[in-house]
Amino acid sequence: MMNKLGITIAGNIIVDVVKNIDCYPKIGMLSNIESVSKAVGGCVPNTAINFTKIDNEVPVKVIGKVGNDDYGRYVTGRMNDFGIDTSMVKISSKEPTSFSDVMNLPSGERTFFHARGANAEFSPQDIDLDKLSCDIFHIGYILLLDSFDKEEKEYGTAMAGLLKQVQERGIKTSVDIVSDSSADYQKTIVPALKYCNYAIVNEIESCTTFNLEPRDDDGKLLINNIHLAMSKMAECGVKDKVIVHSKEAGFILDVRSGNFITVPSIDIPKEMIKGKVGAGDSYCAGCLYGLYNGYSDREILEFASAAAICNLFAENSIDGMLKKSEIEKIPEKYGRFSL
Repeated sequence: MMNKLGITIAGNIIVDVVKNIDCYPKIGMLSNIESVSKAVGGCVPNTAINFTKIDNEVPVKVIGKVGNDDYGRYVTGRMNDFGIDTSMVKISSKEPTSFSDVMNLPSGERTFFHARGANAEFSPQDIDLDKLSCDIFHIGYILLLDSFDKEEKEYGTAMAGLLKQVQERGIKTSVDIVSDSSADYQKTIVPALKYCNYAIVNEIESCTTFNLEPRDDDGKLLINNIHLAMSKMAECGVKDKVIVHSKEAGFILDVRSGNFITVPSIDIPKEMIKGKVGAGDSYCAGCLYGLYNGYSDREILEFASAAAICNLFAENSIDGMLKKSEIEKIPEKYGRFSL
């Protein structure tokens, strides 16, 4: 069992402005906005708050950058409401707090219009390594943190250099990635994998990094390709575990033993789904909780899938999350998909 120093979550801090629309319009056409709400978004608030809602006895600290504006005060205030330590969050004097306009369809599918804002300014120099005191340092999202994604001569990227320094302090490192259709996945992601203990990503991100297709023409998961992509991530340097999640299932590769495990997702009725914004972060929070508490690989996937389902019960990224004891009851209530 690890020492109980807690976890630190760094990276994107975003405010999501969620707009429920009746349809996604073609260019030049109109769509009706049926409701508007504001919520926290991004790796840092989503993962940190969801983790704390699961278990508020684990110390959680966050690191990132916001603007000197109402959005910045809102998002840090929401994290403070849950007892999260925001003392290492920097305030930009130039850039506004990052935000996303989230267009949410009745089906739960969504599209993001994103303003990078202070996240683009956030850099490794904003992280005081001497103040890091945690068991796990999780950072996301690669491909959406401009200063961290910059090419760096010695380590490949600034992100890779930071993760190396964190590992040298005896802290386990974990990364998350954003799905960006325009990014150079190999150039930006692979260098960071060398200095990761854990990589928690989705099927698109893992496969795209190695020019593999995650699905066939009918949309069915290509599990062999996902397994291959995870093995390649391990070959790139991930030291302990590679975790991949999709809507149908979660997968974990234990790098040291080579064991590969699949756990199908929980099958809830479609009419219960209110939104999918932040579902990946909810899954990630569940994984981090399992890793932090020494769960077995199967237990990690089972718990993370149940945590992710909680997210679907709310329109935003955090309201659906339940405490640990309630999450553990979800699989029995709904059952799992058949792959």
